[in-house]
Amino acid sequence: MNGKPHHNRRSDRARGFTLVELLLAITLLSILLGLAYGGFRASTRATDRGQDILEESSRLRLAHQFVHRQLNQILPIAFTDREEDELPAIFDGKPYAIRYVGPMPGYLGFGGPQVQELSIIPDGNGHALVLSHALLQGFEETSLDARPPIMLINGIEQARFSFQGRDERGEPGPWQDTWNDSSILPLAISLEVKFGEGAHMEWPLLVASVRIDGLAISRMLEEAGVRAPSQYSTTIQDLINRRGSNN
Repeated sequence: MNGKPHHNRRSDRARGFTLVELLLAITLLSILLGLAYGGFRASTRATDRGQDILEESSRLRLAHQFVHRQLNQILPIAFTDREEDELPAIFDGKPYAIRYVGPMPGYLGFGGPQVQELSIIPDGNGHALVLSHALLQGFEETSLDARPPIMLINGIEQARFSFQGRDERGEPGPWQDTWNDSSILPLAISLEVKFGEGAHMEWPLLVASVRIDGLAISRMLEEAGVRAPSQYSTTIQDLINRRGSNN
């Protein structure tokens, strides 16, 4: 009789937990949950950062392609009135900004050739590359300020344009920071962009040759109601003459 109750008491202790064991189990569970949550947060942050880097790289690539295409399509058309004893300006190039005439993509502009300005301006996080544009017909200096500029890239630490012309022998000359003769187009335009430390993207050096896009000229002539002549030089001259007659 006395042995049986003693056996039941031992079985009850075997089936239960002491307070110390329960606290230890809760502590271990808390540590495991904390580690799992920390790993989940780290994984989420890495995924978000990776997505941000992909989006920034994609935006940078599109901006690079856009600028290169626009520089390839520069047209030898004056955007200033012809002054007495002064040649009209068809290209203005400085280290921080360039101005020229060219076609715009259909989703950004319409109505024929437009005066475009690519400029490097200060913003809240370094500098930004922006595009301003206005119709060539009736263009005035204030026309580029009629609408907010289009942001192409930001977060820039340093950026500058440079230009290549011909030397005295007619060969490609050295690169220069300022284009001094606004009445002629440079042979090529370069845009260097550097981002600050910690940036996970890099701007490929952009060097664009300035070539006349015959298809773009034909389209602009059609929009302007001018029949394209057979001679290429005559086509360009017609555009220049039409620009002069509109002023």
